[in-house]
Amino acid sequence: MSLRKPTKALPNMAEADIAIVRIAPESSFKNKAYDALKEAILKMDIYSTPEPVMLDERALSERLGVSRTPIREAIAMLEQDGFVKTVPRRGIMVVRRTKSEIVDMIRAWAALESMAARLITTTARKKDITALRDFFKDFGKDRLPEDHVEEYSKANIAFHQALISLSESPVLVDLTNDLLLHVRGYRQLTIGRKDRTATSLPEHLGIIEALEARDTELAEKRARDHTLGLAAYVEAHGQELFT
Repeated sequence: MSLRKPTKALPNMAEADIAIVRIAPESSFKNKAYDALKEAILKMDIYSTPEPVMLDERALSERLGVSRTPIREAIAMLEQDGFVKTVPRRGIMVVRRTKSEIVDMIRAWAALESMAARLITTTARKKDITALRDFFKDFGKDRLPEDHVEEYSKANIAFHQALISLSESPVLVDLTNDLLLHVRGYRQLTIGRKDRTATSLPEHLGIIEALEARDTELAEKRARDHTLGLAAYVEAHGQELFT
């Protein structure tokens, strides 16, 4: 008969001593206000006029249905993130970038979007790439973009955001979100200029063709060159865009 060795009793597992602070209700209001205000700011077209875009604390409080305390806290967070600036005796101003800062941002977007194009050629489904053509199906020789600038501008913005999304890279999405407010604003400003509108559609279709062909190097180059063209235009004509 074999003898079994007595099993040792397992030591009692101590519960992890984690320093968790109970979330205060007002904290969640602050975070919700921050998320709501940031989303609203990102949807603004802050470059459509040379006049500064101002926010009113009381109006924001009423619109969001919360007290002014979480609004102030959310504004402080947005100011730290660089979205707004509190101006003494004037109020809360949505921050606009200088021409040189915008050019730098557009160049950064060009790098990120060209990487998105590279990823799309290797991972995206054929039907999703083909669907990019839908953004421009209403435009062509019989319906020129320059004759329907507002409609084409929306398609233009949606197309560029779709490219980033189709990369399926959360990092690229997060990085471009920080640039979106400013790059989108200048895309909208410049698309109405005839010399930009005339080249925009052929370049967009060229990017799609390269993606459909799974030509990684060409798709990357066309996406990068297209957006670098915007950077060059803003650098050359930035001061004229509000006149």
